[in-house]
Amino acid sequence: MTGVSYDESQPAPRRRFGRTPLTLTVAALVPAAVVGVLVWRGVGGADSHGGTAAAVTPAASPTGRSGTLLDDGVPGDVAPTAPGPGPLAGKVVVIDPGHNTRNHLHTSEINQQVQIGPTRKECDTTGTATNDGYAEARFTLDVSHRLRDLLKKEGATVTLTQDDDRPFGPCVDERARIGNKAKADAVVSVHADGSAVGNRGFHVILPGLVKGGGADTTPIVGPSRDLGEHIAGRFTAVTGSAPSNYIGDGTGLDVRKDLGGLNLSTVPKVFVECGNMRDPKDAALLTSAEWRQKAARGLAEGISGYLAR
Repeated sequence: MTGVSYDESQPAPRRRFGRTPLTLTVAALVPAAVVGVLVWRGVGGADSHGGTAAAVTPAASPTGRSGTLLDDGVPGDVAPTAPGPGPLAGKVVVIDPGHNTRNHLHTSEINQQVQIGPTRKECDTTGTATNDGYAEARFTLDVSHRLRDLLKKEGATVTLTQDDDRPFGPCVDERARIGNKAKADAVVSVHADGSAVGNRGFHVILPGLVKGGGADTTPIVGPSRDLGEHIAGRFTAVTGSAPSNYIGDGTGLDVRKDLGGLNLSTVPKVFVECGNMRDPKDAALLTSAEWRQKAARGLAEGISGYLAR
């Protein structure tokens, strides 16, 4: 995001995804996930990553109707895929779809400060959007549904921190608690960035060393980096997207200490910024259902490789 506050500690050594995580063979692509198509009146203000979400006009519903739609405009519901036998049987994964499609209707609530370790920060934010009004919250929920179904096919037990079933949030501290309570083997928070035009590519945000205010990331810094490296390698391979050209020095990895969802986690956790919604070329990918399925596959294969290590 523009104006983000980066980790001020010494940068991690430059890496080029030298590890080769286990590559899954995905038997079949799952249907596009369900999202509630809501009017997203872009609200200016800082997003949860420290940047500024520009006010935008939302894109019209593809069918011109209200109600539950698949994100590619096909009406209907998609039944959750029940966990079954597979290589991830017994593993618990929590998926954290960034923001909430109705956060813009609850600005006073999401602006309330919560403790994120030694400091305090807003409960949540509206997130960003493409220039055509495709909201980050819609993107994150769609990719999270696809990711959930892929992981369940491999036998994992999967929980979402929110499924468009709350009026706003949850707050960043509660998002962390959900993963902690589940005793998750891995938590992935799905996002998309809102940076300047020309800034392209994905990056994975890793927790820095934070102590104080109820936070102690000491036990999760190492495993979270391992998780992030697996995801970065597979995300590139599956989507064809390059690591960020503006964050991470070409590694696709970024360490931060200002995100409550990471600071308060007691289990391995990363954020994934899948691309830059404010760049037209990245936006064309993020608004493509076909590419979002690839993004979900890249995340799933990265998570699976990490859990199978």
